Amino acid sequence: MRTRTLASLGAGIVVAGTCLLSTPAQADTDGTIAFWDMSEPAGSTVLVDQSGHGVNGAIGSGIQLGKLDRSTGTTFFKWPFAKPNTTPADAPRLIRVTDPRTNPGTADFTVGMRYRTTQNFGNVMQKGQNGNKGGYWKIEIPKGHATCLFKGQSGSVLVNSSIILNDGQWHTIVCSRTSTGATMVIDGTTTRHKSGFAGNISNNVPMTIGGKSNCDQVTITCDFFTGDIDWIKLSTP
Repeated sequence: MRTRTLASLGAGIVVAGTCLLSTPAQADTDGTIAFWDMSEPAGSTVLVDQSGHGVNGAIGSGIQLGKLDRSTGTTFFKWPFAKPNTTPADAPRLIRVTDPRTNPGTADFTVGMRYRTTQNFGNVMQKGQNGNKGGYWKIEIPKGHATCLFKGQSGSVLVNSSIILNDGQWHTIVCSRTSTGATMVIDGTTTRHKSGFAGNISNNVPMTIGGKSNCDQVTITCDFFTGDIDWIKLSTP
């Protein structure tokens, strides 16, 4: 079991400078909705919410589990290389979380993750997608820049890392939205902010990790993610 020493990833988005080698608390009082530490062994089919709230997911068979970074002791999931528009649309590359608690609604909402990649494309995770009723949120990495988008009934707010993060090193991204804007903290130090409020975000589409759920690689690309993910946390104050 890894030691979890990262400061709260809740509304304050205050992240300790040592976050690159740490993970957030499994179950805490900072408004955690779900925490997935990506430590399931090979052959597992269920992504277990370590917060104890039962926000579990279904793991696709195309994802490699139980991978170990011996230099840090980190256990992670690996998404093998695939072009974002690889055909056919390959659902086994996705983790699906079907739980309404992954909808922000109109509340303040934070999504954090630790990942690494050498690619310049991919949708890392999202709840809904463009064209869905009820809006959506997502984190993607176009041209190696981490980008977080909240799109709701009142509009959309997008914030990006401004720096390229596809260097094959572990990076921590914490993206929060409030009634006044969206903020991204990169590796606990670099902060980006965009003013605005997207409004209500609530849809019936599963949250997915690794790409889009509604795609055919013809009219809608799946935007598959290639890389590794150590942990993901959703929270609200």
